[in-house]
Amino acid sequence: MKQTLTLLLITTCTLTAVSQSKTKTPDYSKRLSGVEKELEKVLEDQKVAGYSVAVVYKDKVIYSKGFGYRDVANKKPVTPNTLFAIGSSSKAFTAAVLGQLEKEGKLKLDDLATKHLPSLTFKYDYMNTGITIRDMMCHRTGLSRFDYSWYMFNTGNRDSLIQRVKYMEPNAKLRQKWQYNNFMFLAQGMIAEKITEKTWEENIRERFFKPLNMTHSNTDIFATEKDPDASLPYALDEKMENKKLDYYNINGMGPAGSINSCANDMANWVSTWIMGGKFKGEEIIPASYVREASSSQMVVSGGQPGAHPDIQFKNYGLGWFLESYRGHYLVEHGGNIDGFSASVGFYPSDSIGIVVLTNQNGSSATEIVRNILSDKLFGLTPIPWNADAKKAQEEMAEMLKKSENSKDTLQVKNTKPSHALADYAGLYGNPAFSEFLITLKNDTLFTTIAGEKAWLKHYHYDVFSFESTDPEEQQEDNEKFLINFGTANNGKIESASIDMNEPGKSTVFERRPIKVNLSGDDLSKYAGDYELDGVTIKIYLKGTTLMVSVPGQPDYETVSVGNDTFDLTLAKGYSVKFTVENRIAKAVTFVQPNGKFTAKRK
Repeated sequence: MKQTLTLLLITTCTLTAVSQSKTKTPDYSKRLSGVEKELEKVLEDQKVAGYSVAVVYKDKVIYSKGFGYRDVANKKPVTPNTLFAIGSSSKAFTAAVLGQLEKEGKLKLDDLATKHLPSLTFKYDYMNTGITIRDMMCHRTGLSRFDYSWYMFNTGNRDSLIQRVKYMEPNAKLRQKWQYNNFMFLAQGMIAEKITEKTWEENIRERFFKPLNMTHSNTDIFATEKDPDASLPYALDEKMENKKLDYYNINGMGPAGSINSCANDMANWVSTWIMGGKFKGEEIIPASYVREASSSQMVVSGGQPGAHPDIQFKNYGLGWFLESYRGHYLVEHGGNIDGFSASVGFYPSDSIGIVVLTNQNGSSATEIVRNILSDKLFGLTPIPWNADAKKAQEEMAEMLKKSENSKDTLQVKNTKPSHALADYAGLYGNPAFSEFLITLKNDTLFTTIAGEKAWLKHYHYDVFSFESTDPEEQQEDNEKFLINFGTANNGKIESASIDMNEPGKSTVFERRPIKVNLSGDDLSKYAGDYELDGVTIKIYLKGTTLMVSVPGQPDYETVSVGNDTFDLTLAKGYSVKFTVENRIAKAVTFVQPNGKFTAKRK
């Protein structure tokens, strides 16, 4: 028995020694030796202007480098401190503020969202009484993206943006389906603003930038623009050449994605997550929240692994995507905004973090670089990520070339609009989005959408295409962005439908009256009694609003649309037009779907 016990002890000691040998920390820096050649190849093959990289092991940066140019024309190189917009990689910051507030006892993640933000109202009662903060954090509210609402109708007014939510139609039941929605992260930022009585920008700066020594980071694209080490934004044109874009200001939607940072600063951010929420020994993010945020809260997509069997599930935590990368648990979030792309992630079980920031619009280079680095760090047989992506791009380019040479099968040739161009001019709006004005100038219709001026080119019937006023931005026929005008029973243009990328249908923008502000003196000439077939109709002033009173009906408010014409605000398709002589109205014509009726002043 004694000999057996001794043998067991020896065996146990031997196994322990082997286990300790196997778990010895690899020399990660050595594994990255010579990686520059591959990363330069990505720069070349993916036609990227520039990018920066940082690799972290636990609380130390083991690799940090810039590639290419932050300013192509002036050959200014990217450095590890070059500023890039990180887009939606900002979401983890916003959600982490709420994680801190939960530990401070200011809220619970399973509280109703409307409890902490009364200005947030959803379309249906079950949403108002069911959607929690956690639901918003992991994109399971039943709302689809509605990105065109904030992107094409941009505003810096967060109160105005959040009001659009109550008009958004859900396309799935609560917690039934994962659907990305930036408005839900705007709401989280506003909840933090209300509780802390500080702006989202102040919360991010005071709670993360300062304690994490993120000295180059900011939340304002205009501050980035003035920074001497800021990158310019770029996109590939049809010749696969980098074209400089304008910076896009999304400060209104800031909590969803307006942080600008550099590789070295973001290294401190991912290190904090790797270290369980601590930076230099001090807790910045509660450890309990770190575990929750980096754990699966909602399935993003089901199904078995695809082309790479060792890249498996795709779930979402709280402001983070989660997946298994070749046997290693990855917590990551990408980011895209005009001219910039980002990938920020970490492998918690391996204590490795990787940051890739680039100045290319919608770039796949961030994921390619992250995967190349991951394969090297983990000593895996490399997958030709860059070569595969290049081949896919070439195949796509060939397919696009063929489609450019093919005819547009949608367009019906030799048709005409049903109305004179002037009839399409007007104000169109949808409460879940915003409104846009179409004007007529020199026989051409113009509008401004997504901050850019465009003209409307007749496509067929009552369908027009948005065309850029910049000749270099002209679209191919098979890529047209179309607007379809609708007609009311009275023959007038009453709406415009645009594909706003929402599932199942186009978005209808109803025609709205263009308000003309008139003073009480201007309006007084219309007030009086008018007779129509023996019935007296009273037109009177209520403050500075012209009212119409018809016996047996409620009084109607009107809004001036110019040219002595007023629309009835609560009766769509109804208006009154006055005949004015010598600055006094002599008659009023009621214009309605069933005809026109004129009443003379008594």
